[in-house]
Amino acid sequence: MKLTLAYWFLFVAFFLPFVAAGIAKAGRRDYDNADPRAWEARLDGRRKRAVAAMNNTFEGLPFFAAAVIVAHQLGAAQGRLDTLAAVWLVLRVAYLFLYVGDRASARSLVWIAALAVNAWIFLLGA
Repeated sequence: MKLTLAYWFLFVAFFLPFVAAGIAKAGRRDYDNADPRAWEARLDGRRKRAVAAMNNTFEGLPFFAAAVIVAHQLGAAQGRLDTLAAVWLVLRVAYLFLYVGDRASARSLVWIAALAVNAWIFLLGA
């Protein structure tokens, strides 16, 4: 079995939390690798929101991974699955930058849209 586009999008999605972590840490010389949680607790503003976006992205990945795998296992139409996986990924990238950019209402709408797309992916093969 070859890697489909949906699987490639899933692979890319696994790196989104690390993008958010990079945003939180970029340019900071005081990062404490010996006690990263305490360091995170002292953050504020954009960096604090980047950590929150990272955590939320980690939380959202299992459902997306399961949905993509279930859709493949149930024989969902590959073109539709690939398209929805791409839409989910774009929404989650937008979510990350809206979170960091302090656009709470837009972020929440994008989060809801991504959740709906994720559910659609999961049910695609039903």
